[in-house]
Amino acid sequence: FAFIFSLKKGGFGGFGTTTTTAGSAFSFSAPTNTGSTGLIGSTQNKGFGFGTGFGTATGTSTGLGTGLGTGLGFGGFNTQQQQQQQTTLGGLFSQPTQAPAQSNQLINTASALSAPTLLGDERDAILAKWNQLQAFWGTGKGYFNNNIPPVEFTQENPFCRFKAVGYSCMPNNKDEDGLMVLVFNKKETDIRSQQQQLVESLHKVLGGNQTLTVNLEGIKTLPDDQTEVVIYVVERSPNGTSRRVPATTLYAHFEQANIKTQLQQLGVTLSMTRTELSPAQIKQLLQNPPAGVDPIIWEQAKVDNPDSEKLIPVPMVGFKELLRRLKVQDQMTKQHQTRLDIISEDISELQKNQTTTMAKIAQYKRKLMDLSHRTLQVLIKQEIQRKSGYAIQADEEQLRVQLDTIQCELNAPTQFKGRLNELMSQIRMQNHFGAVKSEERYYIDADLLREIKQHLKQQQEGLSHLISIIKDDLEDIKLVEHGLNEAIHIRGGVFS
Repeated sequence: FAFIFSLKKGGFGGFGTTTTTAGSAFSFSAPTNTGSTGLIGSTQNKGFGFGTGFGTATGTSTGLGTGLGTGLGFGGFNTQQQQQQQTTLGGLFSQPTQAPAQSNQLINTASALSAPTLLGDERDAILAKWNQLQAFWGTGKGYFNNNIPPVEFTQENPFCRFKAVGYSCMPNNKDEDGLMVLVFNKKETDIRSQQQQLVESLHKVLGGNQTLTVNLEGIKTLPDDQTEVVIYVVERSPNGTSRRVPATTLYAHFEQANIKTQLQQLGVTLSMTRTELSPAQIKQLLQNPPAGVDPIIWEQAKVDNPDSEKLIPVPMVGFKELLRRLKVQDQMTKQHQTRLDIISEDISELQKNQTTTMAKIAQYKRKLMDLSHRTLQVLIKQEIQRKSGYAIQADEEQLRVQLDTIQCELNAPTQFKGRLNELMSQIRMQNHFGAVKSEERYYIDADLLREIKQHLKQQQEGLSHLISIIKDDLEDIKLVEHGLNEAIHIRGGVFS
């Protein structure tokens, strides 16, 4: 799963954007745990909770996650819609019901940054620069008037420069899948060594009901010696059917005060559900910039989203959040490298097995060829025995003629067999040339010697046949000469 980390330079907000960002229904929350992952949650009052933790908003939460199998969230902001109508906004650009208080806050901030009147002399200009530095840094108090309390500068203020926007993967699990994420303040080795005890302890937390079964979906290491455990609970009915307990039901049970205390005793620091966001939730998240983030930067982040179907932009405020994401990225990189090493070893082993298999296949091919030849020889002898005493049939005679023709073509000096023998002789001579030269003696291969003997035998037979023909021709010539001599002798006696 991709983890895309995008940094954008600071310089968020301005005097004209404070009203919109501070008055939206979303407010940024600082991380509750540096090793935790992000969440997107819907509270019971239909608000949305976004945080760097695994879920601090009351109600159902949904994690943003990337990872191998279990997913690792990278949260960045926390929003919660207030239950009271007086503290909510009608929309992104609508006027809040508490506009005077927000207007005073804006005026006080502007006064602290530009025109403090605390001392009434040139030191106020120095104080204004100091307040600007505190606002840029995102910490401290801005004093500007003796009669008005100072302005609190936090990292969520629009002038804080240490902000960036990244992207986190959205989960795609249904509520019916029942996936619940528990973050333990323990190492992965400790969790795996006590896996059975952990399942039994969680079953006791669920009341020890025999119809419920706790199952572990995955275990993954998190930074700062923490471990993410994904579980789901299966409920079996008396009629034999079973189903997974919905994630929202588990979350509601785990959020009870006494149950949360028991989980903390087991080492659980955070808990959250892993369910996907509805299109309406995603739309509302994207339409409302988080507190302290300039709407222009937020809009640009949405445009730069490499995969809007799987990723959602999240702000990163402060160096702690940036360090946390870097740790998570480093942890994920190590896991990917470990997986790549395992795959590389598997590939090497498969290559060795392939080489061995190819050698065995070649051996079996040679064995099959030998068995085929032996079978053919057996069939030939069997056919000879079966046809013994019978006259040659017409098809057999035709086949013999064809075979003789093929044999003659192969045995012709300029045809295939002759060329093949010549090539084989040259190859063997080349192969044994170095060895013969080094040993200073001639060595002839047994097959080559047999072929030479066969060739010389054929030459001898040809010469013998030629000699017999010449002898016959000489006899014929002598007979012709004898006949001519007799004819001449007869003719001479007649004329005498």
